[in-house]
Amino acid sequence: MFLLLSVCLIAQPAKCHDERINLTYDSPNPFLCLRNSQSTLAAWQEEHPDYHVKSWRCAPKGSLPNDL
Repeated sequence: MFLLLSVCLIAQPAKCHDERINLTYDSPNPFLCLRNSQSTLAAWQEEHPDYHVKSWRCAPKGSLPNDL
């Protein structure tokens, strides 16, 4: 599973891009992704203090969308 994020610079809110976090589960499990996403998002945010997470969602690795 991937946790897909749309993130924007805090200093320039119009400057946004997508990030992808690889979540390692034995099988695609949306419930596990949703359950663990808050702690994963918090860790990402702590590592990237200049960015704000605008939106996020879970996606199986085989069906990645072009955008959020």
